[in-house]
Amino acid sequence: MSLIQEKLAQAVGLLKEFRIDCWITFVRETSMLTDPTLPFLAPSDLTWHSALVVTASGERVAIVGKYDKQMLDEAKAYDEVIAYVEGFRKPLQELLRRIKPASIALNYSTDSEIADGLTHGMFLTMQEVLRELGMHERMVSAEPVISALRQRKTETELNAMRKAIAQTEEIFALVAEHIRPGMTEATIADFMKREVARRGLTFAWNEATCPAVFTGPDTANAHYHPTERRVEQGHILNMDFGVKVDSYCSDLQRTFYVLRPGETDAPVEVRKGFNTITRSIEAARALMRPGAKGVDVDGAARRVIVEAGYEEFPHGLGHQVGRFAHDGTALLGPAWEKYGKKPFQVLEEGMVFTIEPRLTVPGYGVVTIENMVVVRASGAEYLSTPQTELRLLRS
Repeated sequence: MSLIQEKLAQAVGLLKEFRIDCWITFVRETSMLTDPTLPFLAPSDLTWHSALVVTASGERVAIVGKYDKQMLDEAKAYDEVIAYVEGFRKPLQELLRRIKPASIALNYSTDSEIADGLTHGMFLTMQEVLRELGMHERMVSAEPVISALRQRKTETELNAMRKAIAQTEEIFALVAEHIRPGMTEATIADFMKREVARRGLTFAWNEATCPAVFTGPDTANAHYHPTERRVEQGHILNMDFGVKVDSYCSDLQRTFYVLRPGETDAPVEVRKGFNTITRSIEAARALMRPGAKGVDVDGAARRVIVEAGYEEFPHGLGHQVGRFAHDGTALLGPAWEKYGKKPFQVLEEGMVFTIEPRLTVPGYGVVTIENMVVVRASGAEYLSTPQTELRLLRS
């Protein structure tokens, strides 16, 4: 069974779960402006107005332009693929008259970017189509369906992510043997990029900041490109990096310490910072199970860091990962305005999260670790190999 077939079957169950009769993904010219949900529903871009319809009764119908029909026929994921030449309106209205849905879910949301793929213009078009049928008041947000579809990973999806993680960890191990004092952040990143190319992989996010490399104190800390800043003895060095395998991402961060002459271990301040981070991660992971809220998980990690005497980190503890490095509605985060309702979403089995607290060790740099876990019925299980020891780099 292909991933599209898996996800469409999953969607039918979700419509039943959320008591929604019909879900329509409505798109056009998706090579230019796509819906984030489309890769679960079609193997390639769609050109003309297209309606991909799934019902709670199990019916799956695609209404597409004539030249997209064969592609969807070959996917063997839809019970019927209806091709049109002049316009989509008549076949879509005929379908809706037949199935008589009491609720029609569309891809819009005020709180979740993954569920907000319907453009305003396309919303107005669909509203007009439904008004002609007297069904325009039946429109509801598809956010619960889309969120669950992306967040509840199948084994096919988890296996792709495990492969991406394995590749990422191998490249981290290689670059750790390569780093020497005097190298620049950009030189280190270039080594990793060459390795990505050699393996035929792609980056988990924009190559300009993947990998991100930060050495020593007073750096940009996150979301910034590698610079000509040089690695020095006595620096904390950290890297944020991920790749894609079979369209699924990894997203990991690792922290190193560059030994000074005569040092056999990191200074006590650096070790304390690193150990605080590992304790913070485990405090969070211990709370992660179905039904928990991200705001509580974030709070557990944050308390460990503050109680150890550090400032709290200025971001959420962790995000979901999937086809994008940041993927999913539920978030491990505080109750801050920018996160909206995301931290209050409950965790569900199959969700994949990062756990990535950070703290600053004055005079040395930033300590941060980013691990990936999957939520299971019994708790959070590591997908990545957790960094539990500070990696020491020698001259």
